Amino acid sequence: MSSIHEFTTWEPLLRLLHAQHTERLAAPGGHVSGQISRGGWSVPLRRKPRTPGRASLIEDMQDEYDAVERVRTALADSGLTGISFVTEVSPAGRAVLHLLEPGPAVEPGIGGPHPGSVLLVEDAVAEPWRRLPDPVDGVLPDPAADPAVLERTLRERLPEAIGATEEEIAATEERLGLALPEELRALYRVTRARWEDWDGDHDRAEQVYDAVGCELLPLDRLHVADASSRPCGWRFAAMEAVVTPPDAAVQGVVGSPGWIVFGDSGGGDRLAVDLTPGPRGHTGQIILLSHEENIGADLLAASLTDLVLHGESGEEGGRRRREQPAVAHVNASGVRSVRAAAHPELEVLSIGVWEGEPVSLAPVVGLPRLRTLSAYPGTLADPLEIAKLTGLEYLRLGPEDWRVLLDAGAVPRSLLAAGIEVQGDRHPLPVADLADELLALRDRPRITRTTVESGL
Repeated sequence: MSSIHEFTTWEPLLRLLHAQHTERLAAPGGHVSGQISRGGWSVPLRRKPRTPGRASLIEDMQDEYDAVERVRTALADSGLTGISFVTEVSPAGRAVLHLLEPGPAVEPGIGGPHPGSVLLVEDAVAEPWRRLPDPVDGVLPDPAADPAVLERTLRERLPEAIGATEEEIAATEERLGLALPEELRALYRVTRARWEDWDGDHDRAEQVYDAVGCELLPLDRLHVADASSRPCGWRFAAMEAVVTPPDAAVQGVVGSPGWIVFGDSGGGDRLAVDLTPGPRGHTGQIILLSHEENIGADLLAASLTDLVLHGESGEEGGRRRREQPAVAHVNASGVRSVRAAAHPELEVLSIGVWEGEPVSLAPVVGLPRLRTLSAYPGTLADPLEIAKLTGLEYLRLGPEDWRVLLDAGAVPRSLLAAGIEVQGDRHPLPVADLADELLALRDRPRITRTTVESGL
């Protein structure tokens, strides 16, 4: 048995939880739960007040840190990325620990023990991640794009730079499977941006940043920003929609085989040459892919020449628009009714906190593009109306609504993934049972459970 399943691995953490939640655990059905992964953890422990005037330190939570690190070490040893736990402790001090491993068909939950989206079809991705840029006729490079001027300017700014050879550029093109645009070739003929070429001199690296306008990637780290380079869980990915208005400079896709990433903003945003622009864009324009966005990009400059000579243009013509009709949020502060959201182009319908009577889905039955429905618990008048939405790929509901669909055998066959919306302090084990029922419909791998117990 892996050490992650041994009670001694968890005992220090369980003692801390028991000390802080004695009354809660002693109550009928009392439990405490949380989630631990290699990258972080979420456990219900109160920490000491922070000393005013300074940041929190590990010393402020040393007992918690040591107990969690014991579990994280066992996670790494077992090859797991994360695990959820539920503990129940009797008044006599007998502890029962339930461990839940999501497995390959369940995405990790966010900030708690409950499962994320369950994947009903192996390797399926949300519709925006399957979209390629639309062909656009008549787009041309910006008239001011000039590889010769670009190269001459960069040589003046970086007289000591070591440029890439034609063989190195050709090797990069072969690796990427496409020819680099002339401006990009001119850039790397001046500097290949390798750290070893600067002999550890940060000033020389800063000179390149100033000369180009970004943290330039080495030639061997150039890559294509296709959709797979922007991974996103179903809970968020299914709520996106690809929208490219007629006046857009940049297409509103997740990624493109024509987005060649060559730089970084210094804050985690990627800069790319865009070879598949929108209707009002230019071939070879420079775009920024924000690390805070799942989809779309912003226009920075009309060309690489423009970026180097004039800097960022400051335009924001590329990021997709979130308004109707493709995506509608029906809630107390958004769209006021399902009928108002109904539109032939509607793809994503989210029904959130609602102050009125539960709503009917009748107005959106038969819409040709509706693929995502997310409904806050208690907002649907009749969950069985979902069976009439024949094109759904993703469905997120509360446990009670899922129960209605499961008992009626009415879970849509079209679903690729599903989410369970959990509100409040619900016991994680029944929610895991529900997730397993959904997975069983498609014979997908279930959540792995291990129960261990001992005295504290």
